[in-house]
Amino acid sequence: MKLLVTRRMTQAAERALSARFETKILDRKDGLSVQEAAQALADYDAIMPTLGDRFTAEAFQGQPRCRLLANFGAGYNHIDVKAAADAGVAVTNTPDAVTEATADIALTLILMTARRAGEGERLLRRGEWGGWEPTQLLGRHVTGCTVGIIGMGRIGKAIARRCHFGFGMEVLFYNRSVVSSLDFPARQVDSLDELLTQADFAVVAVPGGAETRHLITTPELERLGPRSFLINIARGDVVEEAALIDALSRGRIAGAGLDVYEFEPKVAPELIGMENVTLLPHLGTAAEEVRTAMAMRAMNNLVAFDEGNALPDRVN
Repeated sequence: MKLLVTRRMTQAAERALSARFETKILDRKDGLSVQEAAQALADYDAIMPTLGDRFTAEAFQGQPRCRLLANFGAGYNHIDVKAAADAGVAVTNTPDAVTEATADIALTLILMTARRAGEGERLLRRGEWGGWEPTQLLGRHVTGCTVGIIGMGRIGKAIARRCHFGFGMEVLFYNRSVVSSLDFPARQVDSLDELLTQADFAVVAVPGGAETRHLITTPELERLGPRSFLINIARGDVVEEAALIDALSRGRIAGAGLDVYEFEPKVAPELIGMENVTLLPHLGTAAEEVRTAMAMRAMNNLVAFDEGNALPDRVN
């Protein structure tokens, strides 16, 4: 089977993929354009796409040779899954491999933003720290606060578990369907508005895509309020960036912690200039063992496809 991998992987992953398939691994930092994606669909039996590859409806307009996109990652909003299905191309993802690492980044952002860690580090690196003072860089005490999880899937549950058991936080969550059988105390609320008005920290953990684009915009940020923080580890366009910048600049919310951006990899200069915002370069799964596990999960789907078996992680 002729396989295209659209970015470099860990050494362990590249060895495994190359040993099993006729594999071409692209050495590039940018994602495939629509035209390049269309050409790849015409040239390969299977593709392992990555975030930033533009597998839009236009890319599937020909008669693709490819029959499987084994996406590297849990999120797949860079792939038009309906257009893929219409063209006879299956799409899979890597759900479980990303859960714990992404939840860890959510907690990193909560702590860094609440305790002004980025601001403090910048102060120190500039050589402006004059020593300990009783009122210097006073932040928010996280322990005992209320966290609101927006989207109680695998990642949302992992975040909530850490917040409850690690920091004694009260957990609220909003989810489109009823969630039961949790192994920690949490209360499901009926609306996003209800969650936002009660949360000290609102954590966005919904899937990306058309249904969740701009889920958080000006009215939602107004409800969050000037004492609360927004944390986004989902997809950048779930939050309307212009509305977030406006809310932060006007003090309508206390701060934000972001690992993803609406126009990624572009980050708005207004966000870069704000001290009450923690900015990370999409580090959600950036640990070697996690990235290898993601590739191996994608490979499981590739092997199943090659052997004519059911795809474990099919999403279309």
